[in-house]
Amino acid sequence: MIQRTQGLRLMLLIVIIVLGLALRRFGYAIDLPFFIVKYGGSLLWGSMVYFLLAFAVGGLSARIRPAGIAIIAFAIAICVELFRLYHTPWLDAFRLTTAGALLLGRIFSLWNIVAYAFGIAAACALDPAFRLLSPSKP
Repeated sequence: MIQRTQGLRLMLLIVIIVLGLALRRFGYAIDLPFFIVKYGGSLLWGSMVYFLLAFAVGGLSARIRPAGIAIIAFAIAICVELFRLYHTPWLDAFRLTTAGALLLGRIFSLWNIVAYAFGIAAACALDPAFRLLSPSKP
């Protein structure tokens, strides 16, 4: 059962990464509004953090519940957002690269934290482990 859950988590993680990259690359080209591209990307990033963490710790211990993973993922997301307030020449140079912008972002925004929270909550609700733990309806 754990292997199946981990496989589904990995699949969801890959789908989220592909969707996030596609949104970033083609969002404006297909005339999606700024709000959707900007905060949809942040929502997907938060979901990615959740599933990356869930996949990493799920293989180590099945004791950590999805809600606990969500709390840790949100703490990580807040730390990454706060890290945007720290500036050094080499870090700012990395942030100007595609990888730096995707991983660390460039500008601090409280709205990103809100989008991360929604993304993490959605990921937690979609987590296969969460559905396995919830009581089944007859």
